[in-house]
Amino acid sequence: MQERFADVHDPVLRDRIVELLRPCLSRPGAVYVDGTLGLAGHARAILEAFPEARLVGIDRDLDAHEVARQRLGELAGRATLVHAVYDELPDVLADLGIESVDAILLDLGLSSLQIDRTERGFAYSVDSPLDMRMNATDGPTAADVVNSYAAADLVRILRRYGEERFADRIARAVVAAREVEPFTRSGRLVEVIADAIPAAARHTGGHPAKRTFQALRIEVNDELRALEGVVPAAIAALDVGGRVAVLSYHSLEDRLVKRAFAEGAADRAPRNLPVVPEYLQPELRLVTKGAERPDAHEIATNPRAASARLRVAERIRKAA
Repeated sequence: MQERFADVHDPVLRDRIVELLRPCLSRPGAVYVDGTLGLAGHARAILEAFPEARLVGIDRDLDAHEVARQRLGELAGRATLVHAVYDELPDVLADLGIESVDAILLDLGLSSLQIDRTERGFAYSVDSPLDMRMNATDGPTAADVVNSYAAADLVRILRRYGEERFADRIARAVVAAREVEPFTRSGRLVEVIADAIPAAARHTGGHPAKRTFQALRIEVNDELRALEGVVPAAIAALDVGGRVAVLSYHSLEDRLVKRAFAEGAADRAPRNLPVVPEYLQPELRLVTKGAERPDAHEIATNPRAASARLRVAERIRKAA
């Protein structure tokens, strides 16, 4: 397995994330939580940059744990890896006896491990079992969704999670096709999706199945609900001066993170109050001005970075 991942791309915005987390991770005994451990690219960079830091690595994918231990190598002695979904962060920290942490990173979306292992069913470019579970040991698969959801529910998730303008056409085509034969593999689903989209639209906006596969993945793994839970939990877990960094890859994720950070960075006082009491003052400071994006060089060397958006916020006050 080690050689399969020897040539993986550097993690997205690796050096920039190290730089932005430096003020809080330079503390002796700093605790860094990687809520989406994946192949441990960011985690390894952090442990190398901050020799006194300790890692708590969380991932729902057991395959990721195996690869991460290999890639951390000699640094694994400063790491604790936990099999969990990132919105279970409060329970993970409580179980480890950790009251607060110094930095948290959430690198959302798919890891290279999940994309490159075709048997996991995430990639629309190859024919594989229609699975898409980040935790391959639990829960419904993408095949379960496309074979059992009513047409109206398929339309709902395609519109909400995929922002797919042809959601109705695709849903009707899927329902008709599954009545002939249930879906088991991604290749057949890709063909049905492509045939359902008007010919003039198939060659614009990327691969015709891209938005549908995104929507199915989010539904199967309940990603937005988990994200809605983990962002406030991450903020609450930070010590004063600690920072949370979030890498998102589509607008739904980024809007959710942007809103949560903006709420934390605003005071909660009535508009005309002349002096804002301390307990109503902001808890966060926005470190990045808006969302930072990878530069052209990084995108050229790692095309998966093209849609990435990075937001970082710092805890400046504990909640009252």
